[in-house]
Parts: sequence; structure tokens; C-alpha cells
Amino acid sequence: MNLRAVWRSVLALTIVGFPLTAGQASGGASHPQTDAGPAVPRPEKMDVLKQFSSSFEELSQRSGRAVVQIFVRSYSTAGDEGENNGQLLTAENSSGSGIILTADGYILTNAHVVKNAHAVKVQLNVRAEAEARELGDRTLKRPLAGHIVGVDRDSDLAVIKIDKTNLPYLSFGNSDELKQGEIVLALGNPLGLDNSVSMGVVSAVSRQVKPDDPMVYIQTDAPINPGNSGGPLLDTDGRVIGINTFILTQSGGSEGIGFAIPSNIAKDVYTQLRTQGHVHRSQLGIVAETITPAMADGLSLETDHGVIVSDVSPDGAAAHGGLKADDIVVGLNGKPVTSLHQLEANVYRMTPGTKITIRVQRGAEQLDVPIVTEEQEGAQLDALADMMDPVQNVVPQLGIVGLNITKEVLALMPELRRPSGVVVAARQASAPYSGPALQVGDVVYGVNRQVVTSVAALKQVLQNLKPGAPAVLTVEREGRLLYVPLELD
Repeated sequence: MNLRAVWRSVLALTIVGFPLTAGQASGGASHPQTDAGPAVPRPEKMDVLKQFSSSFEELSQRSGRAVVQIFVRSYSTAGDEGENNGQLLTAENSSGSGIILTADGYILTNAHVVKNAHAVKVQLNVRAEAEARELGDRTLKRPLAGHIVGVDRDSDLAVIKIDKTNLPYLSFGNSDELKQGEIVLALGNPLGLDNSVSMGVVSAVSRQVKPDDPMVYIQTDAPINPGNSGGPLLDTDGRVIGINTFILTQSGGSEGIGFAIPSNIAKDVYTQLRTQGHVHRSQLGIVAETITPAMADGLSLETDHGVIVSDVSPDGAAAHGGLKADDIVVGLNGKPVTSLHQLEANVYRMTPGTKITIRVQRGAEQLDVPIVTEEQEGAQLDALADMMDPVQNVVPQLGIVGLNITKEVLALMPELRRPSGVVVAARQASAPYSGPALQVGDVVYGVNRQVVTSVAALKQVLQNLKPGAPAVLTVEREGRLLYVPLELD
């Protein structure tokens, strides 16, 4: 009997199989119990409950072997209010959870777990370690060193790799098949307590948390706490149908409102991060809005539902496909579209270059418009931050963390005026000099007419200046070259 069948039997047993307490018999009549003895169900009726319990026990033990604890040594930059006592970087230790997805050590976790990481360590599940020793593996060390393969801040997912083989691993389920009310297990390391499991149900299958965010989440009442981030949300077949990510709370602890990234989104992001180190996303090249009753009346629209296109980028994917301003999008690939969020969420998950069919209402007629999606404009500044070494790249005289212009940087910033220099990837809120503040994304090309081609060269030039001496930086900002006069402290 599988776990779903056991659960159905438990429900049936709960409804018809247990004696009611005094005063709760059918029809409201009281029927006192005549048999002396403990008030427990008959043994034969406990078999289903025992099967139910043992099934969950086996599921949590087997699946838990592939859930790891991640320890991160990171550096955070000073915030907008200048905390961290004026230091540019402050060291922090944190932990989270992760899921082994291959036998050779690829692990999926949340991006915020490894944010600004300088060192990553992975501790395997106790059962997995014991099994490795039984197989004669004497090289196992706890914890194991991990390196970051790729980070995607938009979806809050990251992939790390450990140098280990023959590991237990989990597989993705299909989150599109998930139903409200299904039983789920949340595994992870809440509050640093390793190898923990909690049970709940799916509260909502496609919850939008922020109105302007195309991401949707699985909402669950399975208790999730800090440290669960990056752990799996499992269905009753032991498949990963979500990645536990965050909670909504007023108390700071779990209040039964937890959110997990759907597995179908996570699977696509994981695949791209593992193979390419970054994620490509699609866009249509339009500006659009969900139609409201007032909009339908004021614009005398043919329909009162769907998404109206207010603008089309001249050289974008939609324009090339023939979409026009004032078209009303009512369908995508044969499925109805009722809101802008629904349209964006579906396109957001596609790989650039995907051929889609948009059904539009144009005047009194409906027609299908074929479109090939284009790549979404990337978040270059976030990607730059992910490239930096928060220790080696510090320029203390300017209160910044800089990046050398490499091929990878040029791929993100192809319009730079010069091929070498230092990109400002992070900055201290309160600068250690007098003068205009540098901005994230600025590119420093020189100091007092001395050309700088690297972080090391920039630091050397600044070290040669005396305190109080002027330092006029040659900076590119938003495609323009300008001089930024500073006086070092």
C-alpha cells in the first residue's frame, strides 16, 4: 500500500472507524461505553495508522540522506545608514540547507544562503556519512569544502559543488500537478538543528507575494524556520516539489505561512546554473496592463478581461512578431490569459528563443500572433557583485570593492568606453574621503592622469598619495566620462 492509499484509509478510519466521545454519538444521543478498559481503538484498527506513520518515517529517513547543512563565511558591506561601525566589510557566519541532486555532488540551495560568501562548507547528513563509512570510504571529512557554481538572485537559487561521489540524491517532481491540500514534508536544518522534518499541507499552489514580481510560490503550513532555507519541500512520493525559501511572520518564528519555490522553476534555474553558471530569461518587449472594468469602459474595449498592450518596443520580440499597441492579449499557447502577472510569470520561465503563440483581440476579431521570445535585460550590477572577491578586491582608500574589467565583465557591460579599468561593485555608505560619492557601476580609469588597469594598480596609486592630497579620478558613469575630485582622509 503506497502512502497516498494509506492516507485515504486514515481519513476513512477517522470518519467512520473510531468511537465518538460521550455526548458526540450520531444524532446527539449519549451512549456510554459499556466495556471496561483503556479508551483506545481496537488493535486491528490501528494498523492503518501504523502504516501511515511508518511510511512517513521511511520517507523522511530516505530523503533526509540527501539534505545537507551549509555553513557560509561571508562579508557584508555597510548599509545605507552607515552601520558596521564605518567598516567597508563585516565578517558574518551563517547556515542554511541544501539538496543533493546528483551522485557526484551538485547541490541546490537558496541564493541568500550563499550571498557574499567567501568560504562555503557542506556537512552531509549523518545517515549518509555512516553509509559512506560502511562502504569503506575513509576519506570523508566533515564538513566538506564547496564552491559556488552559479547564483540567480531573481529566483533566489544557487548551485554549489562538493568533490564527492556516490552520494544519495533527490529528484524533482512536477509542481504544476500540485494540488491545494496535499500533504508535504519540509526537511532542513531550522535554527541550526540538523536533520529536522516537519509536516503540513499545501495552502496555495501559486501564491504571488509581491504585485510586481513575476515569481510565484507554493504556500505551506509545514513549519519552516530560519535555517530551513534551501531545503526540500517533498510530496508523498519523496520528490522535490519545492525549495523552502522564506516565511511571513510577525513573531520572528514560524506562523504556518511558509513559501517554497516551485520545482518546475527550480529545475530550469538549476539546469542553467549548472551548465552555464547563469540564467537566461525571456521577455516580449512590451508594456502592458491588466484590464480593469474602468479601463474597459473608458477605452471602449471589446472585452473586459485580459491584458492590454500600451506600448511595443520598436526592435523587440513582440514588434517583430506583429504585436501592436492596443492589442488585448487573451491567450498564450492555447491557454487563457487573464492578468499581466499570469502572462509575465509564464514568459519569465521560458528560455530566450522560445516560439510562442499569443492570441490577441484586435478590434472585433481575434487572431494568433507568433512570437520568438528575446532575452531579458540582465541585472548587471547583481551579477557584478557575484563576481567579486570581498577580501582581495577591497580598495580601502575609496571605501569600495572593485572588479577588474575581464571578458566576463565586458559581457555584462559591453558598451564600456575603455577595455581596462576598475568597476565599482560595492561601496561603503560613508566614504573615507571628502568629495562626491562613487556609485555602484562606476568605472575608474585613472587617478591624477595615471592610468589604472586593475584593482592592484588602483590601490598602489592611492597608497603613494599623501593624506589630504587631491585625487582626481577619471570615471565612466552611464556611458559618460567625468572627473571626480576627492581628498583622501
